[in-house]
Amino acid sequence: MHVLIIEDNPDIIANLYGYLEPLGYTLDVARNGDAGVSCATGSFHDAIILDLSLPGMDGVEVCRTLRREHRLATPILMLTARDSVHDKLTGFEVGADDYLVKPYSLPELDARLKALVRRARNEHVQSVLVFGELRLDLGTGDATRAGQPLELTPTGYKILTALMHAAPQLITRESIEREIWGDNPPDSDALRTHIHTLRQSLDKPFSYPMLLTLPGTGYRLMVPNDA
Repeated sequence: MHVLIIEDNPDIIANLYGYLEPLGYTLDVARNGDAGVSCATGSFHDAIILDLSLPGMDGVEVCRTLRREHRLATPILMLTARDSVHDKLTGFEVGADDYLVKPYSLPELDARLKALVRRARNEHVQSVLVFGELRLDLGTGDATRAGQPLELTPTGYKILTALMHAAPQLITRESIEREIWGDNPPDSDALRTHIHTLRQSLDKPFSYPMLLTLPGTGYRLMVPNDA
């Protein structure tokens, strides 16, 4: 599970790394709100641990920005020393999915993260993703562009799913590789081959490309107004 920690307290960060990494988590960290927004929108994560009290942009504003401006659907677990009902309601109103009050139990945090991700994945199975001319039914696996069916390989389907979840934001090569192969990506440049195959179905028959490569960084989906 790939989790982003948005937290400025080095002791808390160290505790989270010390507990979660041995459980198999892959962790990224951002130490202020602006960096958190940039990291959350620049790479795919299964969940976000978000501290409410951050320097500069606080956790409430970070959550509001991710949900309203970037339409990010990644589950967010808020951590805070504030335990009033008002503070909790504020967090939920701006889009937090769950809430833990400091001091908290690390095993409980682990359990809540897994529950959030499991619930999000179950919801995705029953949902339909739409971006521009693209439509992807995650329940049936059917994909279309401008109403025309797309022929996808199993790996191409995984790549397109990750891209559509992130769209129109960038998703890094490393994040896509993790989605496909977990922690054991192939040594060869297999991803480039799969991207090329996906483009043959996704872009070649149409009047403009939707799959954009940012050399050395990653990929994103785009529509003409993004260009």
